[in-house]
Amino acid sequence: MSRFAIEPHPSPVSASERAGLLESPAFGTVFSDHMARIDWRAEGVGWHDHRLVPYGPLELMPATSVLHYAQEIFEGLKAYRWPDGSIRTFRPTANAERFGLSARRLALPELPVEDFLDSLSALVEMDQGWVPTGVGTSLYLRPFMFASESFIGVRAAHEVSYLVIASPVGAYFKGGVAPVSIWVDQRHHRAGPGGTGSAKCGGNYAGSLVSQELAYAHGCEQVLFLDALTSSNLEELGGMNVVVVMADGSVVTPPTSGTILEGVTRSSLLQLIRDRDLEVDERPVELAELLAGIKSGQVAEVFACGTAAVVTPVGWLAGEDFEVAVGDSQPGALTMSLYEELTGIQYGLREDKHGWTHRLV
Repeated sequence: MSRFAIEPHPSPVSASERAGLLESPAFGTVFSDHMARIDWRAEGVGWHDHRLVPYGPLELMPATSVLHYAQEIFEGLKAYRWPDGSIRTFRPTANAERFGLSARRLALPELPVEDFLDSLSALVEMDQGWVPTGVGTSLYLRPFMFASESFIGVRAAHEVSYLVIASPVGAYFKGGVAPVSIWVDQRHHRAGPGGTGSAKCGGNYAGSLVSQELAYAHGCEQVLFLDALTSSNLEELGGMNVVVVMADGSVVTPPTSGTILEGVTRSSLLQLIRDRDLEVDERPVELAELLAGIKSGQVAEVFACGTAAVVTPVGWLAGEDFEVAVGDSQPGALTMSLYEELTGIQYGLREDKHGWTHRLV
């Protein structure tokens, strides 16, 4: 039995209106009827009031801590409707554990893994009609935690709120998987040693937006960051990890050594690559090495990976003094094979050899 008390939405979206919204859902613009919430207070109270409430505005005082000091974290994962009618998600325990790591880095209380998983199950069970059935569609789940105490002062908050909201999303690539163009920002950095690069917090993304605007200005769709110490090694995109496929089939990717977010999709793909007896080398990758490898043909494919798109082929790389096409600017064979294998597991169409999927309903 769920530990979450339920406050039903007084006027939920009608079934007919919901069906219309689910026909072609756009990422992060439509939300289900309810949200999960748990609050935390210091002084021996801890986590309390597990509940499902109507999706709606949050009432915050102007002095609410998060608005001034950005003490907040979040996660992202999806719920998939399987052919047997069940609804499942992918490696949620890994997300829960990373949520705990982010909390520690931002001086927030750690949410028990059981509470994280139960909040997903309770919300999806309540709003299961919002899980779309179309090919490539899913229900995006956004757990987040923020300092909800009303005070102005530089210290960790004594009151914190945890919520989960859900948004139906369509296939990331409407016309099939397509290569993207990448702007390599050689001036701005996403994170530095000892910083918050390995935490999933809003400040990391806010700091990346100026670079994303530069990418758009140069006709590119995404931005790739370099390391803060030397401005020579690849780190990650604004919201995705990067992987390089060599001509001999081996794979190279930057290590998650504190400045790079350890992506759940990334670690899953690297395991699938190792399952094929292909070599995976997690090591620093210099931009100069990558560009030379692309020009010589030693680099066959480059792709980015993350929750939203799963796998994104990279077709072009550009910077202040270079512009190169990767391969023939088409999705590579290994890139596409990995995309099909991982999404097949997520949607219940391929064998889950590693026990990654988790039933919610």
